[in-house]
Formats: sequence, C-alpha cells, structure tokens
Amino acid sequence: MSPNWDERPPNCDIDTLVIHNISLPAGHFGGPHVDDLFCNRIDVSAHPAFAKLDELRVSAHALINRSGRVTQYVSFSKRAWHAGKSCLQGRENCNDFSIGIELEGTDRASYTDAQYAALVQLSQLLMIRWPKISSPRIVGHEEIAPERKTDPGKAFQWDRFRRELGKSQDL
Repeated sequence: MSPNWDERPPNCDIDTLVIHNISLPAGHFGGPHVDDLFCNRIDVSAHPAFAKLDELRVSAHALINRSGRVTQYVSFSKRAWHAGKSCLQGRENCNDFSIGIELEGTDRASYTDAQYAALVQLSQLLMIRWPKISSPRIVGHEEIAPERKTDPGKAFQWDRFRRELGKSQDL
C-alpha cells in the first residue's frame, strides 16, 4: 500500500476514472521502480532519470502491468495523488472525484491484450460499485491536465477499450 493518499472531501461522489501510463525508467518495463515510487522508497541513485523523483509523493489507486496483473496501492474509496493540477468539465482537483489507474507503458508503446482485458474488468467492477462512473467519464490524464500530461498517449486504443467495455456490460 502507498502512504500517498488522504480522505476525499465530504459529500464528494466518485464519478470518473483517469487512465495513466508509467514506466521507470521511461520505456523500461518490469522491475521494482514503480512500486518503489508509489511507496516512497525509490532509490534516486539507481538511474540518472530518478534524480527528479526525489521527494516526489504520488500514487495511483492501481497499476496494471504488461502481463495484466493488477496491483492496488490505495483504497478506491480514498483519494490517491495521481492527477496533480487538473480540471474536468470545470471541476478542478480531479483527485477529489476520480480513481486513477496506471498502465505500465509509454505514450507510444502498444499496450498488451492482457492490459486491455484487465482494464476492462477492473473498470466494469468500479462502474458497478460507483454507478456514476460511465464510459464518457473514463478519460486520459491528457484530458484533465492537457498542458502538463500526454498519457496514456497515442498508443492507447480508446475505441478498442470502449468497445470491449461495452461488450462486457452487455453480458
């Protein structure tokens, strides 16, 4: 579990999923670095790119690795620190009302079939638990922080994801 979370504001409904990507170092998959980042134990001397991560405190609710394994870092009912400065449809601070799901990947590397399957399954479960989450309320980090972020990037197949999510809802 990550220590990087806090309580959501009172009377704040969870109604949005935010899809992200992450790899540490950039473009490298596997290894302990994402876990270490979210749990505040990353060794910043392990790679030159990690120097900028010193004292960074971030988290996501869950990470889906390349094989489709889901690791949960923060309770879905709590506020994870995944969105940063953000706005969706005039509402700022998207961490307040969203769940953040990280995909192990980059903006340009294709995501795996296993990741899509796990993301669809997890999204479906979250939509059952929080019915205000609907397909239009599943967005990329790039949509809520367009000046700062580009993930999940051009490699993420939104049409495929929405089609597979729709099929799973018809079952």
